[in-house]
Amino acid sequence: MQPQVAKTTRVCTYDRAGVGWSEAGPLPRDAAQFAKELHTLLQNANVPGPYVMVGHSLGGLVVRVFVQDYSSEVAGVVLVESMSPRQFTGSAIGVQSQPGSRSQPFSFQAALARFGVVRLLVKLPGIAPSIPANEEAYYPLFVRPQSFQTTANEYRELPTSGAEAAAVKSFNDLPLIVLTAKLNDNPGWPEWQTELLQLSSNSQQLFAENSGHVIQDDEPEAAIEAILKMVELVR
Repeated sequence: MQPQVAKTTRVCTYDRAGVGWSEAGPLPRDAAQFAKELHTLLQNANVPGPYVMVGHSLGGLVVRVFVQDYSSEVAGVVLVESMSPRQFTGSAIGVQSQPGSRSQPFSFQAALARFGVVRLLVKLPGIAPSIPANEEAYYPLFVRPQSFQTTANEYRELPTSGAEAAAVKSFNDLPLIVLTAKLNDNPGWPEWQTELLQLSSNSQQLFAENSGHVIQDDEPEAAIEAILKMVELVR
């Protein structure tokens, strides 16, 4: 995706703290912290706005908080299969944050990774299909203990991230594109995706007809089209 979009505009992607090439960050690992760290990164890297923010899945919650906290720096938003705060109400998720316990002190997967078990398992066919064959350099980072600990910490804070995103009721008339996968059959997902359109009075919904949740893998051309459409809208 990145090289294709970069033919039209500058593209910046990053690994959240504790993921990929990035060092671990402070707790809690919630959407507000992610948005703050992303803004700090953009400033320190001398990447001035205004930005078209693109958030996939959990990244959609982060973008919502970012828009609220740094609204003057955002020109448009693309939500690619974004999570909805409604996923974390009732019994939609089995993990709830508890006062005084805002981090996951121990991850079973991280423990396995320390002993090399995960590195062995991930090499088995079908275990890690999201890692492209031409990105072997990423593999050692994917299976290190830090990555699994980060995932555990982020998962534990999902209800908090959902609540932080839910507090953002409106983008006003900020241009918004919601890109939805037609093959995502999670209960309630189509309704939640449609509800995201209410964030802006200037919104539209596009569909990836042949994709599941990870559109950038299944149908990258759909994501590229949505991003370029937003760039064209805000220029």
